[in-house]
Amino acid sequence: MPCGQIGIPRVMDERNLGYFNRQAARDHAGRTAVVDLSRDPPAEISHGLLDERMEQIGAALQAFGLTTGDRLLLAMENRFEFIETFFGAMRAGVVPIPLNHRLGADTIRFIIADSGAGSAIVSPECHPRIAEIVEESGLGPRIATAPGVEGWDDYETVLASAVPPVSAPAIAPRQTAFLPYTSGSTGKPKGVLLTHDGMLWGIRHAQKYWPAAPDDRALIAGPLFHKNAMRVSVKPKLRVGGSVVILPRFEPRLFLQALYEYECTHAGGVPAMYRMVLAERDLLQTLSFPKLCSLEMGSAVVGADLIVAVEEAFGAPVIEAYGLTEGGGPLREPVDSRPVPRGSCGLAAPEVNVRLVSAGGDVADGEGELWVRSPAVLEGYNNRPELDSERLVDGYLRTGDIFRRDEDGFFYFMGRTDDQFSCGGENINPKEVELLLVQHPDVIDAVVAPVAHVVKGLAPAALVILGEGSEPDEEELKRFALDNGPAYAHPRRVFVVDEMPLNGAGKIDRALARAWIEERIGSGGAVGGE
Repeated sequence: MPCGQIGIPRVMDERNLGYFNRQAARDHAGRTAVVDLSRDPPAEISHGLLDERMEQIGAALQAFGLTTGDRLLLAMENRFEFIETFFGAMRAGVVPIPLNHRLGADTIRFIIADSGAGSAIVSPECHPRIAEIVEESGLGPRIATAPGVEGWDDYETVLASAVPPVSAPAIAPRQTAFLPYTSGSTGKPKGVLLTHDGMLWGIRHAQKYWPAAPDDRALIAGPLFHKNAMRVSVKPKLRVGGSVVILPRFEPRLFLQALYEYECTHAGGVPAMYRMVLAERDLLQTLSFPKLCSLEMGSAVVGADLIVAVEEAFGAPVIEAYGLTEGGGPLREPVDSRPVPRGSCGLAAPEVNVRLVSAGGDVADGEGELWVRSPAVLEGYNNRPELDSERLVDGYLRTGDIFRRDEDGFFYFMGRTDDQFSCGGENINPKEVELLLVQHPDVIDAVVAPVAHVVKGLAPAALVILGEGSEPDEEELKRFALDNGPAYAHPRRVFVVDEMPLNGAGKIDRALARAWIEERIGSGGAVGGE
């Protein structure tokens, strides 16, 4: 029987997220689906082979005795096995838990216990203690991508011994497909129950309004365990016969070389990543990217100057993206091809209901917390009914993100509700100060946090990363902020650092940023003056 055609009823294909790529395997069996640069030489996996290996994973898990609803810890670095395990498990009705393997040991133990994981597939090198943690947690079966791990089954041996097809389970409406955990920058991580039908709706919705094509090829530089990589690159591209190129990690020159050598059409990342790429001027001058269609940028401070510089360097438009684990991508570029204003994440996507709600709970016209309702919104939080009651209201997800909407309906991210603070009676969102600082030509990245002030109560202070060879001092940066923004919002202290405080998902950890700033201030962590 040809690959990708193992007799699964079509209705199961359409209800189970694990089969999202089944039609591509039928139509484009011999085309490349995944290029994995984590090994030498790089591995290239066709759509047909990827489908077969997904089916083997599902069949193997069923042979081990796993059934619908069982939960599987998935801990891997960026490699093609992550993709095939993630979706192969779902074909068997098993719920994968894509682990942020950059977390500490105690947090990983919490996730295992909270999720109810009973088994694990890991690449042991992803975390120095992952094998130990899995063993002490009593998970089994335990499958390792590295051969010869005592007490573990070898991944490739397990696949070779599997006997497809998967005994495809019936998928009920709103049945959990997978269970990611939020980064946990404030308190313990939260498990997010995402459903088969909701995620499939998201794929079909994106293809309906912003269609991908078989010739599309996305470069993935961020972690596969982060939902952004799946939502923006893996699912839309592989669904239609396109492909993805996986980097083992982000490194500016490696990113540029892969984008060029593999003729990628799309890529994405955070602003700091693009600032580092732009610093590789010698390499950029030798490369061209004629097939590049767009670059996505989001998750942090995005300045207009940076967008212009990236578009000039790459010859492709930048899309300012917004998305969240719990609610997908509710804001998108217009389907009528209208240009998106600088600083905007776009309009409310078709078939998605959004509203802005004021701090007092009233629907607002101009600015407020974004609430989202669509099939892609989570079913609930794992073991957190109190959080369900707080965050899910009348079918809407309260995102905790503050947006401004202009008269044409375009949305502008202003910050988080829990990041906002008052400085002498003036409300400040850290993002507005960060956007101001990165306009300075020598500032690559910035993060702002509130610190104690002897007069104002709280005032902004900042950590910045400077470009190579740049030497502006603290007073110059403070003066720049005063000259170009409101006086009350200028940072009272500015500290130069070599790297930003990040959480395990690679996002800014604001609590840690505040601690770094207070440590540098010393003497009780308070600042004075105006």
